[in-house]
Amino acid sequence: MNSRRLLRSSATLFAVTGLLIAGCSGGSGASSPPSRTVSTTAQSAGTAGDRAALAPYYAQKLSWRECGVPGFECATMKAPLDYAKPSGGDIKLAVARKKATGPGKRIGSLLVNPGGPGGSAIGYLQAYAALGYPAPVRARYDMVAVDPRGVARSEPVECLTGPEMDAHTQVDQTPDDAAEVTRLTAAYEKFSKGCEKRSKKILPHVSTVEAARDMDILREVLGDEKLQYVGASYGTFLGATYAELFPDRTGRLVLDGAMDPSLTARDLNRDQTAGFETAFRSFAADCVKQRGCPLGTGTPAEAGARLKALFKALDTKPVPTKDKNRPLGEALATTGAIAAMYDEGAWPQLRAGITAAQQGDGNGLLALADTYYERDGSGAYANLMYANTAVNCLDLPPAFTSPADVRAALPAFEKASPVFGRGLAWASLNCASWPVEPTGAAHRIEAKGATPLVVVGTTRDPATPYKWAESLAGQLATGTLLTYDGDGHTAYGRGSDCIDTAINTYLLEGTPPKDGKQCS
Repeated sequence: MNSRRLLRSSATLFAVTGLLIAGCSGGSGASSPPSRTVSTTAQSAGTAGDRAALAPYYAQKLSWRECGVPGFECATMKAPLDYAKPSGGDIKLAVARKKATGPGKRIGSLLVNPGGPGGSAIGYLQAYAALGYPAPVRARYDMVAVDPRGVARSEPVECLTGPEMDAHTQVDQTPDDAAEVTRLTAAYEKFSKGCEKRSKKILPHVSTVEAARDMDILREVLGDEKLQYVGASYGTFLGATYAELFPDRTGRLVLDGAMDPSLTARDLNRDQTAGFETAFRSFAADCVKQRGCPLGTGTPAEAGARLKALFKALDTKPVPTKDKNRPLGEALATTGAIAAMYDEGAWPQLRAGITAAQQGDGNGLLALADTYYERDGSGAYANLMYANTAVNCLDLPPAFTSPADVRAALPAFEKASPVFGRGLAWASLNCASWPVEPTGAAHRIEAKGATPLVVVGTTRDPATPYKWAESLAGQLATGTLLTYDGDGHTAYGRGSDCIDTAINTYLLEGTPPKDGKQCS
């Protein structure tokens, strides 16, 4: 997994995982919710706030320094921990940039965000965007990233130790009886309490609204009249939220792999479950044509049944890996398979991993799962999954509040995906007992008064189904839909000259593609 596309993915592999798959990696799900802290931030987030109190933040000067990667500068920006009480203390946010290279007149700053929530924007910038974005764009923009509050270098949310997270990722996500349900909800509860214990101060203040307001401070500090931005997956929700809050300060926004802000958590999760099924069927259709496909020959549905049978066998009897404490069971195998759905470049690795697992070797699928979880060779985890859960549980009311809710919804999820539906339904219990009350709610975003905004959708995107892009483009008063007929998650920079040319023209000239433009 070392192609340019997957290098890019390594900083954000799974930009929308938090909507749903965060439940595979964390959250909380006890049937008896603990006491919760209530944040009032969202109540005032849509207002201008106390300008007098916020003025020092908008007027701050960043002290740039070299930061280890040639050509990049880094700085620390301050923002209010709580926008409802701007005088109540600061949060420190990590910022990085690579200046425009020329030739051509500098347009300004181009802020990038890879999604997640929980993906490191700085990691994405340094690993891919500042090197892999088209040269004409890099020539005329300073490429800039800020790790959102609670993420990576910006006062990260922490929840579990490495060994605790190892154990958490192995918990059975398809409980077969009451005892297994109890173990699953207990694991969610332990995760939740770990986040509260280690990150209590910041947990009420990692919402998307607050992250968008931070971006407006950064825009001003960078000296830009308007925000120019490319957001992928969850980054589209962050960008759309910015446009909703500050339409008059919104410049050229590319929203690639779009989310639909009008959907509830349950609807988002069910739609995403169907998206993974669509992606799997595309993988399966390709696999059965390959010599030695581990899922045999026949239809994608038959291949899916064979993969599901493998998961069931691993649930009963995990197979060993090089890590004796982490045999490959159903939970890790499922995560590894889902990980490969994000980019068709990973399909050969998935085929090899399935073949090896069938032969009693779990290392291939475990490697895919570790990439998904951002676990390194020493057993340390990035904070992706911790921030992922924290943001999602704050942004929307939980999809389910009890195991009974999940059981009632199982038929709909299994219909959406015979292969992954059951596990993803139980994963959707992850916010049920989160210690902070949600401050957001599903709603349409219109962003009236914004300049033309470009929404990009991929027809077989596993994590952000194409219909979400159609919906967001229709909600935005100035939205333009650009379609990529293809596989994988997001479209920009994935090899389509048609997509790249349309987006480059928009970023460099301000001219959006014709609404409904189709690319392959």
